[in-house]
Amino acid sequence: MKTSKVMMIVGSLMILLLFVLPLWNITLEAPQYPEAIGMDIWINKITDHNPNDIKNINLMNHYVGMKDIPTDMAEFDIFPPVIIFMAILGVTFGLIGNKKLYVTWFIIMSLLGTVGMYDFYRWEYDYGHNLKENAAIKFLDSKGEPMAYQPPLFGSKMILNFNAISLPMSGAYALFAGMFITLAAFFVAKKEEEKLQT
Repeated sequence: MKTSKVMMIVGSLMILLLFVLPLWNITLEAPQYPEAIGMDIWINKITDHNPNDIKNINLMNHYVGMKDIPTDMAEFDIFPPVIIFMAILGVTFGLIGNKKLYVTWFIIMSLLGTVGMYDFYRWEYDYGHNLKENAAIKFLDSKGEPMAYQPPLFGSKMILNFNAISLPMSGAYALFAGMFITLAAFFVAKKEEEKLQT
């Protein structure tokens, strides 16, 4: 089997690692928490980074009117079958061996990733801005408006005395690696075709 075909198949199968590796992490660092608290975001669930982290986050959020961390989201039902479909599609394209299909798969995955990140941003925005009116504690910003507690999409941000850090985890790196292997397969396939023509 040609190297490009193997690369396309391996790259597309690597996205299945999202079922066993966390995709993203949000961590909160503060003086009152010697050990930072956080949550790991998977394609089908949100879990504690350390034991009882989500419970502690929900307790803090309750006082300022934020929602609890969701245990059930529509995305948890949508993302898994999409990932399985894309893995099967990538393997199929690899077996067919057409380099145009390789780059088509990469473009589709890039678009899906962009949509996923936008959806993640929308969730963070709603989570940090849509506060309950009967909150026990209300903080105002410099304009006298109710303060928002939206964590960053990527990187770190100070929210009151908390340093909120949002970063990709091993699942995201596996996804990126798989995608770029499939993109590399396109260029390898071009070279293989050029060799056949000479």
